Amino acid sequence: MLHLRSQTHAAWEAWALANLDEILLDHAHCEKKAASTAINLVFRYTQHEALVEPLSRLAREELEHFELVLAHLRRRGKRFVRQEPSPYAARLMEACRREEPARVLDTLLCCSMIEARSCERMQRLHAALAARCEACAPDADPELAALYESLLASEARHHATYVELARALQLVPEPELRARLSELAEHEAGVIARAPDDPRLHNGSRTAF
Repeated sequence: MLHLRSQTHAAWEAWALANLDEILLDHAHCEKKAASTAINLVFRYTQHEALVEPLSRLAREELEHFELVLAHLRRRGKRFVRQEPSPYAARLMEACRREEPARVLDTLLCCSMIEARSCERMQRLHAALAARCEACAPDADPELAALYESLLASEARHHATYVELARALQLVPEPELRARLSELAEHEAGVIARAPDDPRLHNGSRTAF
């Protein structure tokens, strides 16, 4: 279950396809950043033993996804280059409280929201790519469609992993954790609704509540 408070509008799909190579490049950067985030959390919160091994495994999987996306960039004749990131993650993380232990709880839950939105956007992108293949469009890319289909389960699992890690720390009672997740989901919906239209995976403010 993805704890999202808004859904990406179907119109986003055509916009994404029109900017596919830039979004694919951004996707590579997102996977790299996701691996870095997981490792940074291991270093920051070594005292929380419940986080260490699951985040290490998650980081390795994110790096595997990074390499997969890199391979598709090369196949399409594109280079992995520096790119101005979307403001999405930074704006989402602004909701994290500064004092511990609230900070670690909020950070894990915000990471879960990033994974949820990534999964939802990849579902949209897969649907658009699959439709091109079914229509035998000249620019159809069945290999890229297969990539996004293959990533959906792991993205949803990563969302659930971050929620479960927040729960495993036992910092707050379950009702309080659920309430905080709901608050952050509302915040995420606002962030995505105000996203700019630069072609990035988490950009394009075409959402429906």
